[in-house]
Amino acid sequence: MQFNELDYTRLNSFCSPDTLGFSNTGEIEPLEGIMGQKRAVDAFDFGLQVKNKGYNIYMSGPAGVGKTTYAKLRTEQVASMERVPYDWCYVYNFDNPRNPIALRFEPGVGRQFKDDMNELVVIFESEIQKAFNTDDYEKQKNEILKSFDDKRDEKMRAMGEAAKEHGFAVKNTNAGIYFMPIVEGEAVNEEQYEKLSEEVKEKINRESDVIQEIAACIMRDIRESDRECRKAIDDLDYKVGMFAIGHHVNAVQEKYKEYDRVLKYIEAVQEDVLENIDQFAPAESEEDETVGALLPMLAKKQPEDVTLKYKVNLIIDNSKTDGAPVVIDFNPTYYNLVGELEYDSEFGNLTTDFMKIKAGLFHKANGGYLILQANDVLSSPFSWETIRRVVKTREISMESMREQVGGIVAPTLKPEPIPVNVKVIIIGSAYYYEMLREYDDEFDKYFKILADFDYEMKRDAQNVKDFARFIRSYTDKEKMLPFDAGAVARLVEYASRIAEKQNKLSTRFNRISEILCEGEAWAHMNGDRIVTAEHIIKAVDEKERRVRLYEEKLNEMFDEDVILIDTTGKKVGQINGLAVMDMGSYSFGNPSKITATTYVGKSGIVNIEKEAQMSGPTHNKGVQVITGYLGQTYAQEFPLSLSCRICFEQNYNGIDGDSASSTELYCILSSLSGLPINQELAVTGSVNQYGQIQAIGGVTYKIEGFFDLCKKRGLTGTQGVIIPESNINDLVLKKEVVEAVKDGLFHIYPINHIDEGIELLTGVPAGKTGKNGKYPPSSVNGLVMKRLREYYKKSSGETQARR
Repeated sequence: MQFNELDYTRLNSFCSPDTLGFSNTGEIEPLEGIMGQKRAVDAFDFGLQVKNKGYNIYMSGPAGVGKTTYAKLRTEQVASMERVPYDWCYVYNFDNPRNPIALRFEPGVGRQFKDDMNELVVIFESEIQKAFNTDDYEKQKNEILKSFDDKRDEKMRAMGEAAKEHGFAVKNTNAGIYFMPIVEGEAVNEEQYEKLSEEVKEKINRESDVIQEIAACIMRDIRESDRECRKAIDDLDYKVGMFAIGHHVNAVQEKYKEYDRVLKYIEAVQEDVLENIDQFAPAESEEDETVGALLPMLAKKQPEDVTLKYKVNLIIDNSKTDGAPVVIDFNPTYYNLVGELEYDSEFGNLTTDFMKIKAGLFHKANGGYLILQANDVLSSPFSWETIRRVVKTREISMESMREQVGGIVAPTLKPEPIPVNVKVIIIGSAYYYEMLREYDDEFDKYFKILADFDYEMKRDAQNVKDFARFIRSYTDKEKMLPFDAGAVARLVEYASRIAEKQNKLSTRFNRISEILCEGEAWAHMNGDRIVTAEHIIKAVDEKERRVRLYEEKLNEMFDEDVILIDTTGKKVGQINGLAVMDMGSYSFGNPSKITATTYVGKSGIVNIEKEAQMSGPTHNKGVQVITGYLGQTYAQEFPLSLSCRICFEQNYNGIDGDSASSTELYCILSSLSGLPINQELAVTGSVNQYGQIQAIGGVTYKIEGFFDLCKKRGLTGTQGVIIPESNINDLVLKKEVVEAVKDGLFHIYPINHIDEGIELLTGVPAGKTGKNGKYPPSSVNGLVMKRLREYYKKSSGETQARR
């Protein structure tokens, strides 16, 4: 019986150094940009150019394809051609101190304004003290005080004369003014008053009412006079203060006359200074300083605290910025995104002020670009909600989260929101993209651009050339040794192996760069000045050896027959299946024994893995497909009366995937027909309900896994693997396997239908229906049909007997 066998030339697509056109990478130009991602690059570049609201970008794709590197480089290129954004400051709000005011300036002007205000405060302190220490000020103040003192004295004399006329004397004490009655020329006290006659007391009371009314009028006049005195002094202080600082304030206002809000703020500063002119008085006395030293809580604020509200908190300074900002961050917490209000602890109390407002990532990226990782955003509480709110409202609003999350209640400020114009670029996997679209109804509204990066690219002449140029650019950037053409050819083959396709190259450049670095390390250790193919092969082998512990332990169990699997002989209802163990950065093939038992019954096919809760949904689906095939093929004339149990023997880790569905079907057919299966062959492939063999993943590792086992036990020359024909282009087998196939020591059989596979495994034709609709009796299908008919008759007979 002749079977189609793959020629060794189709087992890998080796790269010849002679086709590259150079002897080493020092002869070629370095690559600029990114290769093999035209669709994603076009989408990303388009997203950068569209400045309308909602055109933020999500960069999707597997890790290690260069998304972050490209995003940074390309965005910086675009940003360098754009205008420098505004400076932003926070200043004190004199109308509502809990709401600091945000001021916007042209780039570099914010720092000038901060310096000008600091200088102005220094002028306030010096000029005001100088103006109020002059003889002229003291003279004017004394004249006002003397004028009002004279008026007060005159009022007091009038009060004394009125009291005397009504028989009272005026007594001044610290507690106030008292009237004492005069009897026979002498003032009487309370004790003497009690001894007076009722007639005299009555007269004194009448006169007392009169003088109290007169005194009340006079005291009102005195208090009004005192208020007028204080106002006159305040007016004098205002006039003197304005004379001292007015022209300095006018000079600053003239400098910032184009900024209306700044002019209003400077005017508010001037009014506050003039209204609180006494805060710029000379330093406190030694006695006050002594009290302050002994009782700090009673001490007055330090001079710098007096002028704090006139300072400027420059949170964004673009004086030295070129182009628009590009901010990349890997810790986008809530406070990192929108800024934070810091606190000080004074005697156990938390205090804060507008000078402790700190800028967040959105402040720093305002007018430019903010690049974040999806995983970082979604793993930080409130981060996604914050980003969503900012891109929706286009303003940065700083709010404390401490009270909302049950933290310590502390005095807080609510700074004025700052308008923001930032293009947000989020980098992540397709999983996170779909999750955001699923759980946020407005995600598509605000992230309109998807730059979807592929995990592979075509292996054509241009991409191979660009691949070599990538190696040159990477070695230049890392200051590495050059790579010769042989090393580049091996790296091209390695990139195809990662992609698991002969006609593709992997775009997971992080894995390729690891081999670049490790290959150069081996060259250095050998004392070579150029990296060769031998160094690359060594790097790949050593990298795999470092993570091969689990594979070696499994191989030991194969060698010691702890795990039972045959590579010679024939057995009924037993077959060698192939699986792939994925260890993250390393995968390997793992042969396993699959068994099937069949008997009379109606339970159908029972998946033992499923019953033991060790089977995934895709594997369960594959078992149901087998039931469909059996029904389609054998149950057209009578119903199936079959009980079957299939099992992955010695499987303790669970299993998923449908790549073993054809293998399980072969095992069932062997059990039903009684025909033994050749244990020198291992099988992989998915089957549909019509018996067609479908492609599966990891075919290279599966073949190599069985080959390694056969090699250890001794190649017989008749061992091999059955694979789907549609997987031929996915073969990137190691040179050792290719050589074994070339020498006829190992065989790879591609098939399209289950009938081809069962013939290979049993050596018996599958059999096709004749004109009478029957299978040949000695064929596999004929034997299976015969056994199923017997099961049906027995099952029907038992049913009738019970009746």
